[in-house]
Amino acid sequence: MSGRYDLTDFEWSVIEPLLPNKPRGVPRVDDKRVLNGIFWVLRSGAPWRDLPERYGPYTTCYNRFIRWRKAGVWDRIMDAVSEAYDGDIQMIDSSVVRVHQHAANVKKTTEFIVWAVREED
Repeated sequence: MSGRYDLTDFEWSVIEPLLPNKPRGVPRVDDKRVLNGIFWVLRSGAPWRDLPERYGPYTTCYNRFIRWRKAGVWDRIMDAVSEAYDGDIQMIDSSVVRVHQHAANVKKTTEFIVWAVREED
């Protein structure tokens, strides 16, 4: 079953060669399935725990997302996808910041501290 946010075959053909392939210990589960799970969470905005079962355990997707972020894999993927589409990519970032109800009426104060060093003759 293909999901709404799943990679197309073209996108997968661009991304697959960029993925780390150093087998250590237990063989990795299907990279495409895990990537689709990661993209589902990122695109839907849902918590990792709400990842549909068809993508496997949410911990696998989360751990791989974090590991690949630290290794710079996501930067390489973004560069390759951008190049594959001739730089014709549009992205929109939507961020929501919520304040706890008790913080809404807190008096806001700002304190400036100036450090000065006296110059010697």
